Amino acid sequence: MAPSSLAGLTYLRRLDLSHNNLTGTIPASLGNLTSLTLLSLTSNKLSGAIPGALGTLQALTGLYINGNMLQGSIPPAVFNLSSLQELVVQFNNLTGTLPPDAGARLPSLWLLSVDSNRLHGTIPVSLCNASRLEVIATMYNPFSGVVPDCLGALNNLWALSLDFNELEANAYSHWGFMDSLTNCSNLKVIGLAGNKLGGVLPASIANLSTSMETLGLWGNMLSGQIPPTIGNLTLLSELSLENNTLTGPVPSSLGSCRLETLSLDNNRLTGPIPKEVLLISTLAYASFQRNMLTGSLASEVGHLVNLQLLDVSGNRLTDEIPISLGDCQVLEYCNFLGTLKNLQELDLSYNSFDGEVPESGIFLNASAFSVEGNTALCGGIVELKLPPCSKDGITTGKRSRKVIITISLATGILSIALLLALFVFCHEKRKLKKEEHTLPNNDQHVRVSYTNLANATNGFSSENLVGVGSFGSVYKGTMMINDQEVVVAVKVLNLLQRGASRSFSAECETLRCARHRNLVKILTVCSSIEPGGLDFKALVFDFLPNGNLDQWLHIWEHGTHRGLDLAQRIDIAIDVASALEYLHHYRPTPIVHCDLKPSNILLDNDMVAHVGDFGLARFVYQDQTSLSDISSGWATRRGTIGYAAPEYGLGNGVSIHGDIYSFGVLLLEIFTGKRPTDSSFVDDLSLHSYVQVALQDQQVASVVDQRLLPVQDQESHGKTCSSSSTTEMILFCIASVLQIGILCSKEVPTDRLLIGDALRELHGVKDKYNWIHY
Repeated sequence: MAPSSLAGLTYLRRLDLSHNNLTGTIPASLGNLTSLTLLSLTSNKLSGAIPGALGTLQALTGLYINGNMLQGSIPPAVFNLSSLQELVVQFNNLTGTLPPDAGARLPSLWLLSVDSNRLHGTIPVSLCNASRLEVIATMYNPFSGVVPDCLGALNNLWALSLDFNELEANAYSHWGFMDSLTNCSNLKVIGLAGNKLGGVLPASIANLSTSMETLGLWGNMLSGQIPPTIGNLTLLSELSLENNTLTGPVPSSLGSCRLETLSLDNNRLTGPIPKEVLLISTLAYASFQRNMLTGSLASEVGHLVNLQLLDVSGNRLTDEIPISLGDCQVLEYCNFLGTLKNLQELDLSYNSFDGEVPESGIFLNASAFSVEGNTALCGGIVELKLPPCSKDGITTGKRSRKVIITISLATGILSIALLLALFVFCHEKRKLKKEEHTLPNNDQHVRVSYTNLANATNGFSSENLVGVGSFGSVYKGTMMINDQEVVVAVKVLNLLQRGASRSFSAECETLRCARHRNLVKILTVCSSIEPGGLDFKALVFDFLPNGNLDQWLHIWEHGTHRGLDLAQRIDIAIDVASALEYLHHYRPTPIVHCDLKPSNILLDNDMVAHVGDFGLARFVYQDQTSLSDISSGWATRRGTIGYAAPEYGLGNGVSIHGDIYSFGVLLLEIFTGKRPTDSSFVDDLSLHSYVQVALQDQQVASVVDQRLLPVQDQESHGKTCSSSSTTEMILFCIASVLQIGILCSKEVPTDRLLIGDALRELHGVKDKYNWIHY
């Protein structure tokens, strides 16, 4: 900054220099502008310390210096600004503590935001004296100690965001601060996620303000039961209690709340999911995964008309998935889950459901739901590969006669089949080179020949070529499958390429076993002979029209750059993490992808990501498998360098940690827009270290893909603070994702974040981003 051009403006009342590229330090001469009421230096590249001279601006009501690279402590003089109403210093590298008497010295303060710094110590009890406080935000700092019990004296408080600190429950009063907060009649948001709060949730939680909308306590050490009286919070729209050790039932009283998000994952909850909860018509996101819930999934779930995601995986739920009870022209008698028009994701896996899988609504889209690990299910669409359901209503005598007739017919048919098989065998032996044959993935997959695929792709013409990979080419085609015209992607292997045949076998074996909504769906395979007598191998997939992620991140089209907004990128990251979590926990043998990168992530019509190209995939036996069947130098193969884990290529084998490393690098690429092979990364500099330094120096805005930042409205001067706040929250979300990427791509495999933890963190980021736009 240039102090000489500003120091003489002694009558200046508002100085807003936000969202520029200002560098250097904040000049102490700004202290001469004694008439200033607003000073905003938000989102620049200012460094150094906050000058104590700002303490002379006694008329100042708003101080915004967030989103810079400032260091040192907040000068004590700043807390002498008795007129100060808004103090926002978030997203810097500030250290030190808040003065014990901070609240008493800032009696007019209504907004205190110091999140995403390195401030430590305790939250000052004196904040209880700042009676006008409405928002307290200390997220992402190492504040320790207890939450002051006296916060309930702040009658105007509506948001208390203390997430991701190191706060603990008082050893004596435990949750005494919660009792205190019941006096805050305007309180809408409580965020205490990611702390060290233990003990039992107090029953007094029910006495919180009836205006309470968001209660986030996930990622603590809570035990005991969820108080049944929590249903008194009738306006509660988001309840996040995942990743604790809560026990007992899910309170039926939650049915009295206007919940939109209910997340109870990874606890020890027991009993059934209450029908009352399944009658909350506003519920959009409901997740109960990895508990010990029992009983059936009640048909009342059909009342969740706004439901977009339901995850009950990893429980002990039994009985049938609700199926049609009668005439489906009458809604109340329909297949309840099938009639939920907004439902986009349904996970019923790893329970004890039995009976028939419905065939309507979401159950017609195999990529949108999962019933994996329910061994007693039958029926459903053909992609599920479940056994057909038996028919009821046959008497014992009729059944016996039917069995006899069936056996007789089968014996006759078998004899004829054996004769035909002998004839075919001899015929094929004479004309092996001219015969085209197919190897269907299983009996439920359509049989196709070389001729079928050549016709579908116009003779594998260049006009139909959509991509070229290490082991072959991919063509777009149209063919008839089950009497329907289907657009397909045909991956033709280049069998002259070393390792192509092994890649074909690996991909067939992996996709034969694995099925998930975020994996590419294989339709069939073909192993045949070309007209010239050469071997021919191909895989046929659903065609995903939006190409691959690499194209969306890096390819220019018609003079403009294709772009993904922040919400889409977060969703894609969650999709990929979901696929990896499924693969890494696949039973009986985990699967490692081994080649995760943007070009292997395909996008469908709805921009849902599907992980593909399993040519290097390996099953993991006893957590590790040999690299002997992978060609030497795999880790530096063209297109893979930069994504492969450091330990790959060193003879150390393949483990799930390698996939996690690649996923971490992928996250960094998605949100910075830089390839890990960028020419600027030389010597010891890598995408990982490039982002890590930026996070440490609070320079997220300098490394993020600039297309993710909102364009400032130059004419909306009156909305500067609001737009600045939105930008900072967006940067906060991006910084959170980049931090996940850093933790996943650590050099030492055992230091990396587990993919399940990364997935939960990404869901948390998505929730926060959605809250910004709420």
